Amino acid sequence: QVQLVESGGGLVQAGGSLRLSCAASGRTFSMYAMGWFRQAPGKERDFVAGISSSGGRPYYADPVKGRFTISRDNAKNAVYLQMNSLKPEDTAVYYCAARIGTSLTYAYWGQGTQVTVSS
Repeated sequence: QVQLVESGGGLVQAGGSLRLSCAASGRTFSMYAMGWFRQAPGKERDFVAGISSSGGRPYYADPVKGRFTISRDNAKNAVYLQMNSLKPEDTAVYYCAARIGTSLTYAYWGQGTQVTVSS
């Protein structure tokens, strides 16, 4: 089992940048593929970015391609989301999630961190 805690959210102007962090507990962090999701008010939770257990093969939702970068540091039990060129439509609660590498389901979730982009 793994517990996840996000940080790094905040208020930023359009065009600015933020870096989200997700700290994971447990000794088996390197077994989990990781993802970032977001949920805007009144909308469903959407996938943002994912990365394999080894750190290779990052993949992104179309709205964030070229602007967001997911990375991980297995030695620090952490995953990151660097967000550049932020837009007001990126405003949402951002969640970190984990899934066992062989599963398609994200079974573990953090509590979320708010990102607000002002125009």
